[in-house]
Parts: sequence; structure tokens; C-alpha cells
Amino acid sequence: MPQKAHEIDYRIVGDDMQVVEIELDPQETVIAEAGAMNYMEDGIAFESRMGDGSRADQGILDKLLNVGKRVLTGESIFLTHFTNTGAPGKARVAFASPYPGKIVPVELAAFGGELLSQKDAFLCAAYGTEVSIAFQKRLGAGFFGGEGFILQRFRGDGRLFLHAGGTVIRKELNNETLRIDTGCLAAFTPGLDYDIERVGGLKSMFFGGEGLFLATLKGTGTVFLQSLPFSRMADRIIAHAPRAGGRRKGEGSILGGLGDLLDGDG
Repeated sequence: MPQKAHEIDYRIVGDDMQVVEIELDPQETVIAEAGAMNYMEDGIAFESRMGDGSRADQGILDKLLNVGKRVLTGESIFLTHFTNTGAPGKARVAFASPYPGKIVPVELAAFGGELLSQKDAFLCAAYGTEVSIAFQKRLGAGFFGGEGFILQRFRGDGRLFLHAGGTVIRKELNNETLRIDTGCLAAFTPGLDYDIERVGGLKSMFFGGEGLFLATLKGTGTVFLQSLPFSRMADRIIAHAPRAGGRRKGEGSILGGLGDLLDGDG
């Protein structure tokens, strides 16, 4: 069966703040989240559209339903389509990661044509890839899952690029169980059973420092983990941000107070 998605080439540049450069032949297209583009060469045209364009026969009601789902996740209702329309040969467009981490290239065909990810992990994909939303059916996942409640679903046979915070760890489960901090789960194959479980007893819940609930994956499949979820990094930044009135939190009470005195805040 011929491949439905466009066959795009790429290279990843950088280490902690990476960029993926997509090479497009004439009339090839890559789709991306709004605002992800870093640079593009002459000959590339772009257009914001409602939907990924994977289904030419999709009606207006289906499009509005998909838009509504994206609104619920906090994502833009538009995806940007970049096409090589003017260059006689190859032309390149690049997309940048939004915070420190790694860009993960995924061949969807190697995962049976489907993958689930955290809702903010999508960066870009070959035209023909279906980008949709997957709601968790379990009550536990719905009420306590945090980042894991609403997932993105990708279907197709082309290349997909995800972004994960910090270091990316790939694990293969063979009829096994893996428990993960809900924010550290980046992506997984749909054959795995996903749920949210409460951590141990009350002592562990309130003093363990690992959160009240963990994501649990059971079965056989592939899991991508991220070592630094954006929510965790944001919490650390907020914790060390200046307080109201211009005073700041120091790394230690003595040094922090001394710094305030030296700055004229004491």
C-alpha cells in the first residue's frame, strides 16, 4: 500500500534547545502548531487552516467538533501548513522547541500507525498525519490525571516530531507495569492500558513530595518519558520569582536576607 503522508526529510540541530529542519520537495507539505516556525527558505508558502488536512472528505461539522476539542486543551484552533510552492528544488523550513528538552522524531508506521502523547508535545508532522484529541474514559484519569487527562492522538504512516522536556527516555514494556509521575509521561502506544492511581497512604501523599497520583501503564508497548515536564520547571521559576513588593526568595534564608540588604531591600 503506498504511503499516504508526504515523505519529508529532516535534520535536528542543537542540544538542549533544539531545532528540526524539514526539507521539502516541490509541493510537499509539513503541518505544525501555530507559532512553532523558526525560519524558512524562499519558496516556502504557509497558510493557517482549521484541521490537519488528512481527510479531504471531512465535513464542516467534523471540523467544528475537532476545533472544539482543541479549544478544550488550550491549543490554537489552527494548524499552519508549510508547502514548497516556489522553489524549483528542495526548500527548508525549521521549527524550534519551546523550552529546554529534546525533539523526538517518530515513524508512525513503526508503531502501527498510531501514537498518544501529552497535549502540548506536538511540534510538527508530515502532511497526511491525523492530529486529534483523545479523552481518557476512566474517572480516575479524568479527575486526578492533571496533564494526563486530555491526550493528543496521531494517526498515519509518516514522520511525526514531538517535543519533550529535559532528557527523553524510551522504555519497551512486555506485559509489564510502569508507574510514572503524571507530568513525566510524554507519549505511548495505544495498546497500553493507561490509568491514574493514588500514591500509598496519607503519609506518602502529604509528605512524600512525589504528588498525590501517579500514571500507571500496563501491557505491551512503547513509552517515551521526559525528565523535566514544563509544569515542574515553571513551578521552580515561580517559586524563585520576586515576591510582591519587590522582595525575592533566596536560595537560603541567610544568603537570601543578605542579598536583600545588599540590594537595598532590607
